[in-house]
Amino acid sequence: MTPGADGPQRTDARGARRSASASAVLRAVLDAGPIARSTIARRTRLSAAAVTGHTADLARLGLLRELSGAEPRRGVGRPHVPVDLDTGRHVVGALHLAVHHATVALLDLRGNVLVQHEEPHDGLAAEDLLARAAEILDDLLLGHAPDREPLGLGVATGGWVDRESGTVVEHPLLGWRNVPVRDLLTESTGLAVEVDGHARALVHAERLFGHPRARDSVVQLFAGNVVDAAFATGDTVHHGPRSAAGAVAHLPVDNSTEPCRCGRTGCLEATVSEGTLARKAAESGLIARPDFPDLLTLAASGESAAVRVFHDRARLIGQAAALLLDVLNPDVLVVVDQSVARLPGCLPAIRDEVRTRSRGCADPEETVVATSFPGTELATAGGAVLLDVLYEDPLGPLLTRLSHAS
Repeated sequence: MTPGADGPQRTDARGARRSASASAVLRAVLDAGPIARSTIARRTRLSAAAVTGHTADLARLGLLRELSGAEPRRGVGRPHVPVDLDTGRHVVGALHLAVHHATVALLDLRGNVLVQHEEPHDGLAAEDLLARAAEILDDLLLGHAPDREPLGLGVATGGWVDRESGTVVEHPLLGWRNVPVRDLLTESTGLAVEVDGHARALVHAERLFGHPRARDSVVQLFAGNVVDAAFATGDTVHHGPRSAAGAVAHLPVDNSTEPCRCGRTGCLEATVSEGTLARKAAESGLIARPDFPDLLTLAASGESAAVRVFHDRARLIGQAAALLLDVLNPDVLVVVDQSVARLPGCLPAIRDEVRTRSRGCADPEETVVATSFPGTELATAGGAVLLDVLYEDPLGPLLTRLSHAS
């Protein structure tokens, strides 16, 4: 190989190492900030000079700030000046596309939801819905973060999402096929846009801001109108070819004759989706119309028949959880489901089913947990798509784009 061919590869390798080191520094501050540079060096095993250089770079980009109060140091030498995330300079846009509504939100660098807006969208075409979401995002930025610089927009949704191209390949409940979400929103917002499936997005959120053991290995099981899953181990979230991993909608469940759009009966999503529950509750006269929030509110009030509906559903979700635990053996399985957050008996019912069915899960109480983001999980999912990119490569194209634009 000629020296000329070798040169760019060496440069790329150096750039990759530099980005990885900067990522380690930024994550150390996320985990433990405010934190002294010497402590960052011990945590990351980087040299003091490298940590000093990376914190300077990250501060220049508006991601870190020095705190005014220096920590006294034993013996001779300069006092420690701690650094922390600069949560006041930048903001992250978030969009989650559910079957009946879109959630538009703003988050800070710690993943805190600053504001969120829920917009019904039944009947809107994909292009019209995305244009409306861009308008709402602009309103939120003007009304709630006029002095902050938006880093970009993260978009999460169910169905089959190809992260690399930013395309919703297939979302049957929305009726979408091959919708170029990233391209459409980049054009309408002028921002950097990243798109991913919501289960994978919430894996990123748990690993960055949520359950500590999720950084070892985690399965995310999302149960809403869409039912899907995601898996990560070490530093890798599994995507599969064209990001099609996590399709658990058609797993069979016991004793279900619910027809599925695939032509079979008894599939997981068709049986436990919010739409199915609401329809059946309305047919039985439990609620006046097939509205899932009405059914959940009724159960939360203690109405025994409604509570029983959700406990029966939780046991079916537990069947899927047990299968995923046995196949993938993660340190933790996170359940994202509105009823788990609202009804105290649902998570225990899922754990009981896991205890009965799983051969590999020794302690369901410890392994099967609820989401770390109850009430903001949809907004968090959208924001985490972009925040994952930022924390993975804080010196990469996301911030470079901003510095060139300013």
